[in-house]
Amino acid sequence: MRGLVTKSTGSWYQVLADEGERVECRIKGKFRTKGIKTTNPIAVGDWVVFEMEPGQETGVITHLEPRKNYIIRKSVNLSKQTQIIGANLDQAILVVTLASPSTSLGFIDRFLVTAEAYSIPAILVFNKLDLFSEEGLEILQEYKAIYENIGYACYEVSAQEGTNMEVLRAILKDKITLVSGHSGVGKSTLINAIEPSVQLKTGEISDWSDKGKHTTTFAEMIDLSFGGKLIDTPGIRELGVVDIEKEELSHFFPEMRARLNTCRFNNCQHISEPGCMVLEAVELGEIEPSRYDSYLSIYNKQDSRG
Repeated sequence: MRGLVTKSTGSWYQVLADEGERVECRIKGKFRTKGIKTTNPIAVGDWVVFEMEPGQETGVITHLEPRKNYIIRKSVNLSKQTQIIGANLDQAILVVTLASPSTSLGFIDRFLVTAEAYSIPAILVFNKLDLFSEEGLEILQEYKAIYENIGYACYEVSAQEGTNMEVLRAILKDKITLVSGHSGVGKSTLINAIEPSVQLKTGEISDWSDKGKHTTTFAEMIDLSFGGKLIDTPGIRELGVVDIEKEELSHFFPEMRARLNTCRFNNCQHISEPGCMVLEAVELGEIEPSRYDSYLSIYNKQDSRG
């Protein structure tokens, strides 16, 4: 039987069969996907083939169908484990907050680079509009200008007050969308506001760290009543970039990609080379310094294999 993976809890996967039945499935033995070393060979959004276990209501996944795309994250702790957080996506949303907790420009850039590397259109959603001071609103406009100027759609919302929920519903309609962000940015509250019938559990910000407590502990696909599906993912504390060669990194910054053929050397790495048009654009203020800083940070953390 064929089905769509709609929930992953580590050892078990919920599969929505073509016939409409949901079946709890496991993987038989050592299930490996070619060329990808991750903690989870199967991810939410994958299409799989499975068979029912004799005399049981559970199934065994026997085959993974080729993916259109996927998005992967690397833990930045000592384990350096990689994990696929969603597959076969039409788009990815990063929920951003400027306070309680604060999302850094570096974190946003690492997410956008990862989405670019796997050909997934990315959207930034700035949440908690109701908490912004006048100064906060000014910073918000500065953040938005950085990303809108290089082609990323940015939206301001308040999940708490329901501001701009109709705009988000229009973006999500009839698409498969991954929703990601730090713990505590209000992903669950946002999803509840978009689709009230879901009623995901929401959590408070922990006082001592200003970081959110994890309220989503596994990835799950949510059907939207107005058409489309959301993949809700556990909050990410840190995000490491994976599987990107140093030499290719600039291809995943749109403002650099547009200038790649204009540098004096065709293997220019945009660090200190003479005749580098990227460096010139940074000096002229045509490339945002924070974006170039993110490029250097990712470049210097990548080993020769990415």
